[in-house]
Amino acid sequence: MQVYDSHCHIGLDGKVAPEDDHSRAVAASVGALLVVGIDAPTSQAARELARLPGVRWSAGLHPNDSTKFDEQWAIIDELGHDPSCVAIGETGLDCFRDRTPLAQQEHSLRAHLALARKLDKPVIFHCRDAFEPLFRVLDDEEPVRGVMHCFSGGIPEAKKSLELGLHLSFAGPLTYPKNDVLREACAYAPLDRVLVETDAPFLPPQSRRGRRNEPALIIETLTRLAEVRGLSLEAAAAATYDNTIRLFG
Repeated sequence: MQVYDSHCHIGLDGKVAPEDDHSRAVAASVGALLVVGIDAPTSQAARELARLPGVRWSAGLHPNDSTKFDEQWAIIDELGHDPSCVAIGETGLDCFRDRTPLAQQEHSLRAHLALARKLDKPVIFHCRDAFEPLFRVLDDEEPVRGVMHCFSGGIPEAKKSLELGLHLSFAGPLTYPKNDVLREACAYAPLDRVLVETDAPFLPPQSRRGRRNEPALIIETLTRLAEVRGLSLEAAAAATYDNTIRLFG
């Protein structure tokens, strides 16, 4: 069985050596990981982690850090041009926290979209309590390939995301007991548009709530996804692995 963690941040919290997270992931059949940048330093660190077998990386500026746009965009642009960079982001909009003006987030988002189109690379979208403004921006822009990372909506938001040509990635919240709306969206999406992720070290699955997350724990989320879709664990792993390879190369 091959499993692909399509979105993680190993090394971000400094609590565990990235090599340790990686080795435990490999032991759990997670042979491919996409380490996602959230600003210039973490994007550079993600590139360095590509020395580990099966690790890919992205370059981007998280919407909550988009106040750093002027000082960091030139670096992120340069990193995005690196042939080994497989995606642009994470970028997007976040209305849950109010530390960054929405206009500044949108400015950063549109720059990421332009870079992705220029380089023909997929975009990793962050969307927290912001589907309406994010969809408004995407309707106003030329299409891009990409994924709604840690998708958190229901069927209406899934339908719109899919109409925009995006994939949906499901993380630990899929396992939370009260998240029936999210599981309905997971069942609704075409199987060839579904990915799985940890967002480690954040959002651990239900059995590890309140504790640190890591890529090896993706198996619990994948197991829940398989149940929701009426698949074997092996079939769910194969489908999400193939989908992630097809999106990111």
